[in-house]
Amino acid sequence: MPRRKLTAVAASLAVLAGAGAAQAASTLSTTDRLADRRYVAAGERAYVVGSEAGRFPATGWHIRGEMGGIWSPPIKLLDGVWFALDGKWTGPATRFTSGWGYIAMDLPAPAGLEARRVEFVPDGRRAALIGLRLRSTGGERRVSVTVDAHSELLSAYPWGSTTPTAGDFNLPDSASADGHLLFRDQGRPPVANAESHDWAALVGARERPAQTATGPGFRGPQDPPVTCPVDGTEPAHCDDSVFGKGAGGELTYTLTVPAGATKTLWVAVAGSDQGVAAARAEYDAALRDPEAALTAKVARRKQLAARTRMELPGDRLLAEGIEWSKQNLADSVQLAQDLRARHVAEGKQYPPAAGTVPSARFIAAGFPDYPWLFATDGEYTAFAAVAAGLFEPIEDHLRALRDVSVLINGDSGKIVHEVATDGSVYFGANSDAGNTDETAKFPSALALVWRWSGDDAFRDELYGQAVRAMHYVVDQLDADGDGWPEGLGNVERTGMGEEKLDNSVYTIRGLYDLADLARSKDDGATAAWAEAHARGAEAAFEGAWWMPEVPQHADSLDDPGDVKVQQRHWIGVTPMEVELSKAGQAVPGLTTREHGAAALALRETDCYSGDFGLFHTGSPGCDGGPPGTGEQQIFTLNSAVMAVGEGNYGRLGAGQQRRYTAANRRLALPVPDEQPGAMPEIAPSPAYGRSIDKPFYDRAMVLQAWGNYGTLWPVVHQQLGVRPDLGRGRLEVTPQLPPYERRIAGRDIRVGGGAIDVVAARAKHTYRTLVHAGVRLRKLTLGATLPRDTHVERVLLDGRTVAGHLRETNRGLEVLASVSGGAGGSHSLVVEAR
Repeated sequence: MPRRKLTAVAASLAVLAGAGAAQAASTLSTTDRLADRRYVAAGERAYVVGSEAGRFPATGWHIRGEMGGIWSPPIKLLDGVWFALDGKWTGPATRFTSGWGYIAMDLPAPAGLEARRVEFVPDGRRAALIGLRLRSTGGERRVSVTVDAHSELLSAYPWGSTTPTAGDFNLPDSASADGHLLFRDQGRPPVANAESHDWAALVGARERPAQTATGPGFRGPQDPPVTCPVDGTEPAHCDDSVFGKGAGGELTYTLTVPAGATKTLWVAVAGSDQGVAAARAEYDAALRDPEAALTAKVARRKQLAARTRMELPGDRLLAEGIEWSKQNLADSVQLAQDLRARHVAEGKQYPPAAGTVPSARFIAAGFPDYPWLFATDGEYTAFAAVAAGLFEPIEDHLRALRDVSVLINGDSGKIVHEVATDGSVYFGANSDAGNTDETAKFPSALALVWRWSGDDAFRDELYGQAVRAMHYVVDQLDADGDGWPEGLGNVERTGMGEEKLDNSVYTIRGLYDLADLARSKDDGATAAWAEAHARGAEAAFEGAWWMPEVPQHADSLDDPGDVKVQQRHWIGVTPMEVELSKAGQAVPGLTTREHGAAALALRETDCYSGDFGLFHTGSPGCDGGPPGTGEQQIFTLNSAVMAVGEGNYGRLGAGQQRRYTAANRRLALPVPDEQPGAMPEIAPSPAYGRSIDKPFYDRAMVLQAWGNYGTLWPVVHQQLGVRPDLGRGRLEVTPQLPPYERRIAGRDIRVGGGAIDVVAARAKHTYRTLVHAGVRLRKLTLGATLPRDTHVERVLLDGRTVAGHLRETNRGLEVLASVSGGAGGSHSLVVEAR
C-alpha cells in the first residue's frame, strides 16, 4: 500500500477518534450512609474489608462475622485497626473515595488539623498500609496518635457451618509488644487431619511508639464488642463473632505536624502463615517506603487504565464503567501459596490432603465471602479479562484450576468447582454431582485466552486437560446417550430434570472449541471426535429443547423421555449468549435467529427483568408457560449473560443490550449501594432488597468479578467487533454500531504481543471500519455489520474497490475484506449501501 494512503488512513483514525478515548476520573467519592457501606482495598497477597465510615463491623457469612478485616490468604490477620487523635477516636468518616489501587477517607479532626486516611495493599506484599495524613491548618501542632489493633489469626477454611467448624479449628491468639505489636496463633487444631501451624501478624509504624499495651480488647470505638448472632439478623450491627479468639494491642505515638504542612503516619499490618520471620520480612518491606509503594501501585493501575480505552459518545457512562471494570478485575487478582488440596465434600469431612499446589494465582470470585478460586466464575470472567488485556492472571487462573483438579480428580478431566485459599475443595470432586457446565467450559476458556494472547505454550500446557474434560463430559456424564450430559449446572433448584440447558449449550461450544484447539495441534483424531459430537448435538438441539408455546428453551430435560421442564431460570439465555467457533469462524448464538429474537424479547418483559437487569427466575404472566413462583433476584452475571445474548442477535438498542449493560454499570457508578466503582454480586431487586439496608453479615458480595463480563465484552467484542485468532496470526474486526451511536472507538486493545486501535462509524448508508494494528499478523480482516436486508453497492479496502465477502449471521449482514501478509499498520474498510 502506498505510504500516502497509509498516512491518510492514520489521519482518518485520529480525526474520527478525536484526541483519544476519554479516560474516566481515577477517583469516585460518596458521603451518603458511609456506616452502611462496605469497601475493599486489595492487592494480590492481601486485602482489607471494612465500612466506609472507617470502622470494622463484623462482616460476612461463610464464617459469620469474620470475613471482613485484614486478610493475607490463606489466613486472616486482624479484625481491624482504629485511630485516635489526642485521645478521641477518629470517625466516622465524612467522605469516602475509591481510587485506582487505593481507598481514602476524610475524617473529623481536632482543632487546627485536617485528617485523611489512605489505605492500600502494596504490590507483591502480604501487608496492608494505612496512612493517617495530618495537615496543620495553622501553626506547628503536636498530636498524640493512638492505634488499636485486634487480631484474629484464622484460616480461610473451615467455615461456620462445616464439619469441623471454624470454632473447632480456631486456636487462641497471643499478643506482645516491642516497638510494634506481634500476634501469634501456634499449634495444631484439635481436629483430625489438621496440621500444625505458626501464624503471625505484626502491626506498627517506622516511628517508635511512646507507649504500648496488650490485652483482650483494644478495638477502638468498638470496644466492648457486640457479638454477632449465630443466625438471624438481630442485632443488625455487631463487632465480633462467636468464633473469635483474637487478642488486642495498642500503640501510642507523638507526632509533630509542621505549620501549614502534612505529616503521615504509615501503619503496616503484615503477616504470614509461615511464622514470625516471614511475617517480619513482609512488615519491614512494607514500611521501607510507603509513599513510593503507593506511587508505584497507582502508576501500574494507570498503565492498566491505558489499555482498552473506549470512546462511546452515546453512552459515556458505560465507557466510564469499563474503566472501573478493569480496576475491579485487577483488585480481584489473588495469590496463595502451598495450597493443601483436600476434598471436604461440601463441608462434611476433613480428610488428609491429597497433595500440595505450590502456588495459585487467580481472579477471585468476590469479596468478602468468595475471595477464592472458582471455575464457573473464572470461566465467565475470562471474557472480561482478555478484553481488558489481563492475559496473565486468567492464564494463571486456568493453570490453578488444572493443578487442583488433577490432585483431587486425577486424570478424569473433571474440573473442581470451589477452592478456598488453603486448598480445601468444597465441591467438584469426581463423586460430586456437578458442576457439569464448568468442566465443559474449560476448553472454551483455554481457546478464548489462546486466541487473544497467541500464547502457544499456554495452549500446549493445558491442552491435555481440555481433552480429558470433554471426554469426561461426553463419555461419563451422558448415561442415556442422547447427547445431553447429566449433572448440576449453574442453577441448582428443585424440580429440575437430570439434563440441564446450560450444560448442554456449553458442551456444544466446548466441543467446537476443543476441535479448534485440536486442529491447531495437528491432533486430527481429537478434532474429528469433538466436531462430530458437536455437530450431532447442534443438529438435535432445537428439537430437543425449544418450547414454541412459551417461547423459550426448556431449562432442563427430565428422564426417561427427555421431557421438557420449564422453570424460567436465567440459563434460558445461554443458547443466545454462546458464540461458537466453526472452521476458524466466530458464529454468534447457538439457536436460530427467529428463536433467539423471540426468547430475548420475552426476557425483556417485566416478568423476567427489573430495573437493574435480568431476574434469576422469571414469573408467570408474560408467556404461555406453566405456573411458577419466580425468583426476582438479580445477579450481575444474569444481566451480563443477557447483554451478551442481545449482542449476538444484533439487539443493541436502548431497551435491549444497552438496558443490561447500563443495569450493571449503574451498580458501580455514579452512586452505587456500596463501594463507588465496584461491581457487586446482586443488584437491588424485589427478592433481595438492597445490600445497603442489610446487616454486614447477611449481604451479597460488595465486589464480584463476573459482572464485568456484561460491560467489557459487549463493547470490545460485539460493538467494536474485535475477534482475535492470534494463535494463527489472524485478526478480524467486524463492528456493529448500536442504533444510538454514529461513531465509537477503542484504543490500545491488547491482542497477542501488541495492541490495536479501532474506530467504527456510520453516516447515512456508509459504514467505516478503521484499524491500526500494532501487532504483526498473517491476515487482518476488516468488516462491518449492516442490517440484514441491506443492499451493498461498493466495498473499498484501503481506498481500493474490492469484492467484499458477505456473511449472514444472527447479528445481521457482515461485510468483510482481508489484508494478507504482515498486516500491521493502519487499514480502512468503507461499505457503501442502500
